Amino acid sequence: MFVLGIDPGLSRCGYGAVRETRGVTEVISAGLITTPKEFGVAERLSILLRDVREILAELKPDIVAIERILFRNNAKTAMSVGQASGVVLLAAFEAGCEIVEYSASEVKLAVAGYGSADKLQVQRMIQVLGKLDQIPKPPDVADALGLAFCHLANHSYASLVRTAERSVTR
Repeated sequence: MFVLGIDPGLSRCGYGAVRETRGVTEVISAGLITTPKEFGVAERLSILLRDVREILAELKPDIVAIERILFRNNAKTAMSVGQASGVVLLAAFEAGCEIVEYSASEVKLAVAGYGSADKLQVQRMIQVLGKLDQIPKPPDVADALGLAFCHLANHSYASLVRTAERSVTR
């Protein structure tokens, strides 16, 4: 299974691709898409759409895992992240990818084993899971890799449950 995690943002959009083959995981690619702050929103969204499409065309993931937006306080931030998220969802849909969404607490639980883990705990676990020499930086990239690892963990668990259900019904 090949999962591309994307942490959407208008200024900074992290991405991280992880492949799992027969229980072995490997980080394939990770990076950051940035858009110039001096550009208008529409132009920045266009840049983001173009870059995400290029990444999807190059990597050809099976699944795109994206962070579900949960903002309570800052409406302006919520709006720009929502717009960026919409662009990412559109690009993934057009590329024919399966799309899944996870909240930050779901990622923390899947990656660090604790839904309220702090950023550093999650980043260290991503370093371990990805067999990386150092913590992935910037945090947007670590968050994107976390989304990919979260989906792999949830998919593995779901597969175990389906197998158990089949053995019970026989």
